[in-house]
Amino acid sequence: MSIASKGFNPETKNNEWRNLPWGKIQRKVAKLQKAIYQATSRGNKAKARRWQRLLNKSYYARLLAVRQVSQDNQGKKTAGVDGVKSLNAKDRFRLADQLRHPGKAKSLRRVWIPKPGRDEKRPLGIPTLHDRALQALVKLGLEPYWEALFEADSYGFRPGRSAHDAIGAIWNKSRYKPQYVLDADIATCFDQINHDYLLSKLDCPSRYKRSIKQWLKAGVMDSGEFKATEAGTPQGGVISPLLANIALQGMIDSVVNSFPNSRTIDGKLNRYYRPKIIRYADDFVVLANRPEVILEAQQLLKEWLKPVGLQLKPEKTRLCNTLSEWNGEEPGFDFLGFNIRHYPVSIHKGIKTGPGGVKPYQINIKPAPKAIKRHYDACKEVIKQHKTAPQAVLIQKLNPIIRGWSQYYSTVVSKETFSKLDHMIWMALRAWTVSRCGRASYGKLQNYFRPGVNSKWTFKAKKGLRLTKHTETPIVRHVKIRGGNTSPFNGDWAYWSKRMSNGFGGIPTKISKLIKRQKGRCNHCGQHFTSEDLVEIDHIQPKSRGGSDTYSNLQLLHRHCHDVKTRFDGSSTHDKG
Repeated sequence: MSIASKGFNPETKNNEWRNLPWGKIQRKVAKLQKAIYQATSRGNKAKARRWQRLLNKSYYARLLAVRQVSQDNQGKKTAGVDGVKSLNAKDRFRLADQLRHPGKAKSLRRVWIPKPGRDEKRPLGIPTLHDRALQALVKLGLEPYWEALFEADSYGFRPGRSAHDAIGAIWNKSRYKPQYVLDADIATCFDQINHDYLLSKLDCPSRYKRSIKQWLKAGVMDSGEFKATEAGTPQGGVISPLLANIALQGMIDSVVNSFPNSRTIDGKLNRYYRPKIIRYADDFVVLANRPEVILEAQQLLKEWLKPVGLQLKPEKTRLCNTLSEWNGEEPGFDFLGFNIRHYPVSIHKGIKTGPGGVKPYQINIKPAPKAIKRHYDACKEVIKQHKTAPQAVLIQKLNPIIRGWSQYYSTVVSKETFSKLDHMIWMALRAWTVSRCGRASYGKLQNYFRPGVNSKWTFKAKKGLRLTKHTETPIVRHVKIRGGNTSPFNGDWAYWSKRMSNGFGGIPTKISKLIKRQKGRCNHCGQHFTSEDLVEIDHIQPKSRGGSDTYSNLQLLHRHCHDVKTRFDGSSTHDKG
């Protein structure tokens, strides 16, 4: 099928879908998203809506939406109420064609999945593949618009932002002075958002709003029984996290701006009087220098959430201090699996607050005790389930769990925790060997523990496969995303290539890697690449002189620099951006 035809051809073969110019498709869609973001940032919302309507009609955008839900997303083989869970090339082209006339949304298929580390389950509403593709298409136009409006300290379910950025924001606020903390969670956030409030807040083309209203009111099928949805954005939809962020947009600024920047109390000027709120999806913390600010912020948050249809969860709302006991609570708090707390230390190791000023405490962010227990229990359960399995199979099951957990906590003070976990797992594996061969002896243990990178007690199979230790993961501090509403949609290639190595904003991975290697500069003129630059990939040693296509022989140049270089050495270009 030809891209130019923009229609479904029943003779389409699988390789025609694979051979579509996906790099070009991504760049064209990213160009429209960048235009939406920039128009919104400048306050020209009418122009942004025109770009959104154009993107909604784009055949490239429809192809990309279908690819995301049928190939890229983790739930690509999960069926909705219609039972369709996989698509071939013909089906994908047909679906892209059908997105021009979306029709009525179908009900969601409800499934219940267990919450990690708990005995309870949470509901997921699974839309049909058709509705998922349409949601992905709407999200392509809606996300850059709202990314230009979202608050700087909201981090959950946003491109280019992670849990580590939220922890970095907490560290920045708490690094010099202990904080009073409101650690809160919004009760059943996704299930209780008021539909009328959310729809009134949406500022988008009428076609988007009609589709979103249908998805909100579609209802769910639970074990063959239909249930209407009067509130909430059901978890499981492609667009649900974005809608939840839109509903909570404005909460941070509204509460923070209710306080003055500074206030005189008992004749003393208190600077930085305002609290700081860091939100990750429906979890957030409020940090302040004074206790009365925290108590007042708690009331303001309750009032703000009422029209949204939400309220704070009492059992998960905690008032504390990061250094000492307050409100009957132990010092420190847990957030996103991390424990944040100030620890008393010697005056020689404390926090430096200026020339000659040292405070006898320091802030340490560590893995939360609950997170450590959940991880150890998960490893122990795998060991228990593989009592009779070959050693290599057990190692293959444990390694991804250990690597993933270690990488998540490799940005904080985790060295001691890693060593402790390695010892605990070693003891569990020693018990595993005893269960297989009776009372342990040196000779029997040698069948499972062999000389390797972890001395002669490396848990290693005969074929060479060995268990990864937590301490093998290096501790590398995370660099927080820079302040303001910076976003991958702003087109700053040099910055985002350093943070997102697998392609970003529609830029092919090859170009992204070269920008990162060259530190955002053109190898010919030395100037930084900007979002408006046209770039080309150039061969350092021209192919006409025996040069290869390997990365070591490639460089990224401004297009005008490439034209100048080509006149002298005849080098060729094989990709453009």
